Amino acid sequence: MATPVHVDSGNSGSDLVKDYVCGGCESRTIFESADYFCATCTKFFCRKCIDPHDQIYAKHSKYGREETNKWPLTKIMEDLLLKCDVHKDKKLKMFCQDHSQLCCTDCVLLNHRQCTKMTLISESVKTKSFDMQQVSNNLQTIEDELHKVKSKQEGRIQSIEESCREKLHEIRDLKKKLNAALDELENITLKELDAIRTSLQICLKKDVDNCSRLKDDLQTLSEAVNSLCDKSRKDLEFIVSRKCQDKIQESDSYLKENPVKVQSSIIFRANTDIEQYLSKQFSLGRILDSMQSLTVTRKSEYILRIPSDRVQDFEITGICSLPSGQVIVADFNNNKLKLLDQHYKVSIHCDVSYSPTSICQITSSEVAVTMNKDVQFISVSNGQLVNGRKFSLQHDVKGIAHHQGALYITSGAALYHYTLTGSLVKKLYEDAGYIFRVWKCAVSPAGDRIYVTNYEQQKLLTLATDGTLISTFEHSEVQGPYGLDVTPAGQVLVSGYSSHTVIQIDGEGRHKLATLALQKDGLGQPASVCYNTNTHQMIVGLTNNSKIIVMDLK
Repeated sequence: MATPVHVDSGNSGSDLVKDYVCGGCESRTIFESADYFCATCTKFFCRKCIDPHDQIYAKHSKYGREETNKWPLTKIMEDLLLKCDVHKDKKLKMFCQDHSQLCCTDCVLLNHRQCTKMTLISESVKTKSFDMQQVSNNLQTIEDELHKVKSKQEGRIQSIEESCREKLHEIRDLKKKLNAALDELENITLKELDAIRTSLQICLKKDVDNCSRLKDDLQTLSEAVNSLCDKSRKDLEFIVSRKCQDKIQESDSYLKENPVKVQSSIIFRANTDIEQYLSKQFSLGRILDSMQSLTVTRKSEYILRIPSDRVQDFEITGICSLPSGQVIVADFNNNKLKLLDQHYKVSIHCDVSYSPTSICQITSSEVAVTMNKDVQFISVSNGQLVNGRKFSLQHDVKGIAHHQGALYITSGAALYHYTLTGSLVKKLYEDAGYIFRVWKCAVSPAGDRIYVTNYEQQKLLTLATDGTLISTFEHSEVQGPYGLDVTPAGQVLVSGYSSHTVIQIDGEGRHKLATLALQKDGLGQPASVCYNTNTHQMIVGLTNNSKIIVMDLK
């Protein structure tokens, strides 16, 4: 019988188990891969050795490589199949029907002493039939699935590497910006230092020059006084005496008017706020993981009712947190937008012409609000909410999201891509069923995915930016999916209006990662959810209520 051989044909490790060696060549200690199997001789032959065999045994049944299914197993393959997976030096002899497990003698001795249905494999096969074609099909199916997963994970590894390189550039760019800012502060401080040094030096140099001049004049007069001694020149003595008196008086006045009060050293008082702030930082930023499950650590409730509200229990249909720490909420029943301070207290409000249905951030101080068939831009300026431009559409507007100048707007039945000026770019997706099938929307941080809630059919849709459906998510814990938001890490938050829940879904929109809030936490028909990037909190807007629920996350 043939034995396996490694031939230099680039075969993988698994191919070594399947290959065969020519028996004639092997007898001469030459390992040549077999190309034929003679069923009559039960021997393997290479192309050279098959010719003399055929001349002698022309009527023998032989099979080439194209019919390897008629070849016997190699000995190494047979040994591999018979080898116990646990005890590598033992062969499989028994079958435990209690555990449906193949066993060697050590397995029986160590793990199956109490089993009552232990039989020899040779006996077990007498009562069983095997559809090897079905087994092969099953193997191929699972192998194909594994290949898909392997390819997908390899793609993700490559994606992670690319993402890591991008983030590395971002980190280094941030460091450059910080260094540039520090360099600018250094330059400003050095200029100030140089200006003070110049000013002090000019002042001191002036004093030095005046002192030198007066000193030279006094020294000249002193020499004149010494020269006039015993000369009996009364006229000159009188003159020099007056000049000395005048110069002494001038010098004395100078010394009194210009005491040595100019500082001779420079004091630098460092801005310790910068150093202290930097010393308190643990890194240049957070490395975020879209697959990381969020956990609620604390819950708080805040009342948003104000005296001018005509409806006391209202519906918060949209929430948007701004970089300033302020939060804008859309009060559907009262036709208002309310600006909340960092403590979630209503600081100001403005009335709008229709009931607002959704809100998204455009700039650091500007938001876009949907109502009826209009998109209204509103900015925060000097603590006030100021109406800006507005455009009207031919369809209802229910949800809105923004990413790098692109506005994504839902009508209840379709998703559209508009510019910031209201020009239609493309209708991306449509479901012509009931009005709640394309409800609210949000965009991934990278801008490559759009998430849409299908309220009627209890689904979350994940779309590519061209409208292609990537995935559909359904779960019993999110009935009536309504509001949604995406964290900077790509974690998707969805509120279940009918299930009174908020859950977290992975960035691909396929798997639930966590249940963040339930009805027992105070949720009643949550119509909106927002991730506050400033505080790492989740804000939930309710229906028929006057409060929002804020949850600390970790």
